Amino acid sequence: MARLPPLNALKCFEAAARGNSFSKAADELHVTQSAVSHQIRQLEEWFGVALFDRQGRQTLPTPEGVELAASMAEAFGIIGAACQRIAKSDGKAALTIAAIPSIATIWLIPRLPVFMRQHPEINVRLMHAIYDHPVDFEDVDLAISYGDWDDAPAHATKFLEGVSVPVCNPAYLNQMGPFEKPADLLKCCLLHDLDRRPWSRWFRAAGVKLDDPQPGPLFEGFNLLHSAMLAGQGVGLAPTAILADDLKSGRLIRLFATEVLHEKAYYISEPASPRLSRASEVKIFKEWLLEEVMTD
Repeated sequence: MARLPPLNALKCFEAAARGNSFSKAADELHVTQSAVSHQIRQLEEWFGVALFDRQGRQTLPTPEGVELAASMAEAFGIIGAACQRIAKSDGKAALTIAAIPSIATIWLIPRLPVFMRQHPEINVRLMHAIYDHPVDFEDVDLAISYGDWDDAPAHATKFLEGVSVPVCNPAYLNQMGPFEKPADLLKCCLLHDLDRRPWSRWFRAAGVKLDDPQPGPLFEGFNLLHSAMLAGQGVGLAPTAILADDLKSGRLIRLFATEVLHEKAYYISEPASPRLSRASEVKIFKEWLLEEVMTD
């Protein structure tokens, strides 16, 4: 700390450089413009170089000022983020989990109370990860994603299989069934998740030759498809791994044994440079996730 210039002067400099204005910095920091000028002169004396080029009303950073401003913006950003994380904490170890909506809503949230009872010392923050988008690990300790297992990050851990089968609710089965052979599903309203190709793949795997993708409503996300299946709107092609509770309870019924999308998987990934301060909590949560899978 003895080698640092006055921190208050650095704060004034960063604000002035960001807005290219001493007066804007003064308004932001709730001080007078002369106070800002004094702090920056003090900083320039400490460095022994000019940090601003003062030309009339214009106040632009010099090359040295530009370099310092970039470093100060990054440093103050890191400090601010750390302060926010600590301020949000209630004294427990904070753990941020990003999960795609289907996992978060259908699988994880119903089980979270179990983890909270087992580990009351860990404060979990759950946020959505966007399907088919890379996870921003800036403020995330652990992520649960879905996609082709071969394309998963190098150090990812397979969490749940992504194989899918036709399912519907009992009322729809009673209304439209029985379905004795795969081709019987062609008379149903087929529900699609994101695109229609998986249903075409399923019919081919079941020995039913089709030329065109099948009609039926398209749902932008599995949570919407899940709600439509539960509401009895048709037959959906769905991953059995995250529907374990629905299938056990009878809210949804598996119609045929034929499976598709064997290459898909739900997987756990972590940042390339994990925070050491969260290492213990990440390990505990990851082990708990894998143990929960074994109980399904």
